[in-house]
Amino acid sequence: MMGSCPCFGLWSWKTKGKTVKAQEEQNKNRKSLDVSETSSGLGPEENPTESDSSHKAQIFTFRELATATKNFRDETFIGQGGFGTVYKGTIGKINQVVAVKRLDTTGVQGEKEFLVEVLMLSLLRHSNLVNMIGYCAEGDQRLLVYEYMALGSLESHLHDVSPDEEPLDWNTRMMIAFGAAKGLNYLHHEAKPSVIYRDLKSSNILLDEGFRPKLSDFGLAKFGPTGEQSYVATRVMGTQGYCAPEYATSGKLTMRSDIYSFGVVLLELITGRRAYDDNGGPEKHLVEWARPMFRDKKSYPRFADPRLKGCYPGTALSNAIELAAMCLREEPRQRPNAGHIVEALKFLSSKPYTPKVSITVNTTGMESGDSPKETPAILPQESERERAVAEAKLWGETWRQRRQSEQSSPEGSK
Repeated sequence: MMGSCPCFGLWSWKTKGKTVKAQEEQNKNRKSLDVSETSSGLGPEENPTESDSSHKAQIFTFRELATATKNFRDETFIGQGGFGTVYKGTIGKINQVVAVKRLDTTGVQGEKEFLVEVLMLSLLRHSNLVNMIGYCAEGDQRLLVYEYMALGSLESHLHDVSPDEEPLDWNTRMMIAFGAAKGLNYLHHEAKPSVIYRDLKSSNILLDEGFRPKLSDFGLAKFGPTGEQSYVATRVMGTQGYCAPEYATSGKLTMRSDIYSFGVVLLELITGRRAYDDNGGPEKHLVEWARPMFRDKKSYPRFADPRLKGCYPGTALSNAIELAAMCLREEPRQRPNAGHIVEALKFLSSKPYTPKVSITVNTTGMESGDSPKETPAILPQESERERAVAEAKLWGETWRQRRQSEQSSPEGSK
């Protein structure tokens, strides 16, 4: 039986980060790139991390990557992104299957994305972030080499499922949400300096074996605000349907902008709907479709993806919807931070849904050819209800104590 999700309050903690200046340094000897020694013009120059916290990116020749992808043949094509094309390849010298992104460098943005992504992925290391193996910057060619994610994107598993394929079940969806939240929390609160993702969407959440999610595509990422600044002023970039309204109208980017985008992804996982659907008529924006129903719990069953066929725990569905609604609040300061989201989803994903089983009843006196009748097991039992209530009370008390502690501390009053 599912317990109750934590009660989130109106949080307004501010997170400060450093800003980093970095640029690509050509290395004629093809040694590894040490990003801590480079600068890019992205902000005030300072060492963003200790040397042992960055990892070395290998430098490949264009010929090596052309060979790995069979000269970028169609048979190795994986997908098309905003700034380049991705191919599957095998690099013989390291005996590894990889994904190779060949960037479109005809415009300024493609070159900038290359520099930012090399910088970000050389500095950042987490089990829920895609691992960059290396890159190529030969002549006018710009290519990035990543670990290969065998199961593709979350978007494809939610929105491009054929009728004969099994959709993601509830437990897998919550596990993916939990993993993605951990990756985002690392960017916001553990990385030094902090990072604002700016492009969180289902197509950028890639899935490894076992559906382990990893955030990818950091070409639009920004280092967090520095000094007294509470936001980063930047050109509005992102994907329709995921962009926080305050960022879209003002260009003021904060970590809460990422939280809004996460709320959209969580809604996608719950509903199976696209964030933006040109064919959706008046309901083409997922958030606009959902917002009126957030206020009416009787409408919550309408949120559930029909492909789940009712195989989800009702309480967990309500908890997940409420969490998404908090992430999508119009006032950014009222949205939870990534750490709170991680704790809530840890709770939800730790309570896997088990479909109600059927108990076979052997009836006496059945004639030959009769089939045994099945009587659904009656769940939950009274003891299960009592356990769930006790668990929910304990959960709520723990959260109230934590909030009071945070609000009374100097950090919580900021």
